Formats: sequence, structure tokens, C-alpha cells
Amino acid sequence: MRSVALVLSLLIIATPISGCLLWGEDEISVEIPEDEEGFGAFSVVAPIDTGINVYHNHFRMADDYPQWLLDGLGVNKICDITLNGTWQERYEADKEICWDNITSEHIVWFRGTRIIGTTPDDNTDIPILDDPQDGHGTAVTGSVLNANPNAVIFFVEGFSDAAVLAAANQPLVDIITTSFGPIGSIPVPGIEDATKVAVVQNKKIHTGAADNTPSPAVQDPTAGPPWSIGVSGYAEEGDDQKETMSGSYPDVAADWTQVLPNHDDIDGYHETSGTSFATPRTAGLLSKVLMWLRHEFGDMSSGADPEVRGGLMVNGTNFTLKNDDIRDALNLSAWYPSFSTWDPLSGTTPISPVAPCTQVGWGVVNESNVLPIIEHLNGTATMPSRPSDVVMCMEANQAIREAYWS
Repeated sequence: MRSVALVLSLLIIATPISGCLLWGEDEISVEIPEDEEGFGAFSVVAPIDTGINVYHNHFRMADDYPQWLLDGLGVNKICDITLNGTWQERYEADKEICWDNITSEHIVWFRGTRIIGTTPDDNTDIPILDDPQDGHGTAVTGSVLNANPNAVIFFVEGFSDAAVLAAANQPLVDIITTSFGPIGSIPVPGIEDATKVAVVQNKKIHTGAADNTPSPAVQDPTAGPPWSIGVSGYAEEGDDQKETMSGSYPDVAADWTQVLPNHDDIDGYHETSGTSFATPRTAGLLSKVLMWLRHEFGDMSSGADPEVRGGLMVNGTNFTLKNDDIRDALNLSAWYPSFSTWDPLSGTTPISPVAPCTQVGWGVVNESNVLPIIEHLNGTATMPSRPSDVVMCMEANQAIREAYWS
């Protein structure tokens, strides 16, 4: 988990400050229109992590998923979880009928929630459910839904190629988000083979967390492969600068500190920090873009299955998009906060006026990016090209990654 790297990361020396012209944007909230009839446009995000607290109110849903969606995601078990009482009371009430009967062969919808979950591992203590001593996966998934409350969640428990492939091979999954990897971005094999299947072969999007150290992200097996979108952190609720203990030279940076649901109660929240949470927030924002464009152009499915959807993430009426189109728009939308907001006492690293790309890649991504991305992709308001020095810096980044991971 990326969040546990904070302690060890204090031992690592920060990389030199570098950076370009700086600008920022106020956040603009984008609400996806509701369809008058039927389930409507949707997007499926797959967090891969420790487990998830399906009992938390953060994941509740009043309506049922339609049967065709459950069938499309391979659901073969439904748990009618208890919706009254304490967390422990609910778990005990469901233990025999639900938790004790889940195996690696099951894809489970927890009725009353947005969560469809699975695990490739029969040796886990409690399949899919976040273990009492953990909570990482619950917070990660909470971050996705903070960014897009209407996302369909296909949750996979695990930290392996098998876990990633469980989502990569689900045709309706749009975006896979992973927030684990070697501490310090040590250049060792990780999940890159599985994420390559997801993105290059199955045409999905992968957001991967850079490490919680200032280490360059390019060699990180989660954030570094050129087919992945590597996410670092910045202080959105603070001085809008780079979080020092956050990977350098990523693709983008997103909100490092968030208020996210607890793993062992039904309505509690806590403030937590790390690229572990910046990354799923980015995934949620991109899923919101997909939902909007699918709604706008009448695309009522998801994923980019090459056999069914021709590798298209949006396949609407006279309108199509591939994952590369969305990634290019994300890069255009990113922005650099002004150095002038830096608080020397905040513990952040100021965004340099020279080559800030080496700190936060293409720049910052938050809710303010969503509408410009949508308008750029649907042709109503084209975003300007990025300055040439930013483009050269990030082209170099991509070239290094392609050479390293070839």
C-alpha cells in the first residue's frame, strides 16, 4: 500500500526543484444528468485493494442494478446483506449465509450497495470484506465515489497479477485503479504485465499510484509503464503545491489528503493522505467524463471490449472515443498551481517556475478538469495546446518509460 511508505520516505532526499509558466483554475462541479427512463449511461471502475466495507453508508444505493448489468459483469452470487445494526452485528448476521460461502469462483453483488466484488484468492481471511485490521481498500473505493458518486464499482481483493487480470478481463470494466507497489519505487517486477493486458490488449484505462516518496515514478511498476497513468499528490486543501513525499515526474497529480469512509463501522469517516487516494480520485473523475459523454451520445454500455465495442470507450451516435483520446484530453486539461500560494510552513514542495513537469507531470487534476475535458472531447470548446517546453518534457518522460518498459 502506498500510504505505508510515508515513514520510510523520510529517509529519502527530495529531488531538485524544477518546472514552466504557472496557472490554475477554480473547481467547477459537473453533475451528470439523470436519465428519465431505464438505468441510463454508466461507467464501471475497478479498484484492486485489501477489501471493502460493504456495510458503510458511503456505498449504499437505493435502486437495484439491472439483471443485464449483473450478467455482463459475471455476477453469480448475490448477498442480501444486513442493513441494520452495528458493523459487528451486521457481519455476524451475514457470516454464515454470505461471507463463509464466498470463494474465488464467485463474483458477488452486495444488494443495496454499489459494490460488485470478487477475489482470486481462496486463502484470504474474509473474502472481499475489508479485514478489521486494515481499511485501505475501503478508503480507496470511497475516493472513487467521492469523485463520481454514480460509478459502478467492480471491486477486486488482492495485490497480484491475478487480481488485476480479474478486472482486466471483465468486458464492462472501464478503469482499473491500483494503489500498491514497492516502497521507494524500487525497480522490481510488479503488476505491469497485467496492466498491459488491461490497457494495450483490452483498451481500458489504468490509473496507478506513484510512491509516497519523492522517487521518480518512471521506473515504478504501478505508475511507470507508458500505458498507465501515474498519479502523484498535491495539497488541494492546503497551499496547492506538490506534496513532498509523493512521486516525481508522474503523469499527473491529484488530491493527496481526503476524508474517506472507515472500514469497521457504518457511518464514520477519517482524514487520510497518500497517492493511494489521489489515484482512485483521478479514476473517478475520468469515469465521470465517460458517463457524461455516453449519456450525451446515447451509449448505454461500458468498457472497450475489442470484439464487441471495437476498442472504443465511447461508442455513441456519430461519436466515438478511445482510451488514448481520453488520456490526451486529460493531459491538455492539467494545470500548474502558482508558486505564489506556497506556504513555507506547510511541508509541501513549491511548484517551480522552471520545468514543473518533473514534479507533477502534465499538472494537477481535480473536479475543475472535468468540464474542459468533456467540452474538448465533444467539440464544444477545444482546449489550447500545452506550451512547447511542457510537451517536450513529457514526451521525454514517455520516451524514457517506453524504453525502460519495452
